[in-house]
Amino acid sequence: MPEQPSSARGAATHRRIVDAATQEFARYGIAGARIERIITAARTNKAQLYGYFGNKEQLFDAIFFASLERIIDVAPIDAGDLADWAVRLYDEYLARPDLIRLATWARLERRPTGHLVAEHERYDDHKLGAIAEAQAAGRIRQGDPFDVMALVIAMSMAWSPVSNVYAATATEPQGVHAQRRDLLRDCVRRAVAPEPAASAAP
Repeated sequence: MPEQPSSARGAATHRRIVDAATQEFARYGIAGARIERIITAARTNKAQLYGYFGNKEQLFDAIFFASLERIIDVAPIDAGDLADWAVRLYDEYLARPDLIRLATWARLERRPTGHLVAEHERYDDHKLGAIAEAQAAGRIRQGDPFDVMALVIAMSMAWSPVSNVYAATATEPQGVHAQRRDLLRDCVRRAVAPEPAASAAP
């Protein structure tokens, strides 16, 4: 089992390794990442890195799962306003483009089909439950809650750092981001709106 930092100095080294590894994996992926570059950037050595994280694969796991937890914490789902959730996800991708790149590398190198992570229930079940409750209350359209969630997330990623159309950056004018947020909010709201009730036959 990887060690945990036992001192303030150890915690600082641990943090430097995490920061350096996040940037390395986000840029080069799992196969392309190099431990030598990470320890140089983190001002540490292999023995300490391996003591904390085990090996390169386990280091990626620690970085990747921490990124999933961050997105949940920073942009928690609000099934009563999925449009606002999509906008908050958009903002998080701007603030931390490395997080979405990590997820993309995990998809490309580890799980090209199906759920992104094997233990997806840990990250998805509370979202799906919230969507199902909103559907039962008639606040959003019917359909598989997972598909509704996937659609909203995909819409939030329209201008993400891994978009195959246009990758937005935080340095663009705020007015541009405001226009995209308005468009995203409106489109998601329309996409998940409850279906109009069928009119009674004459």
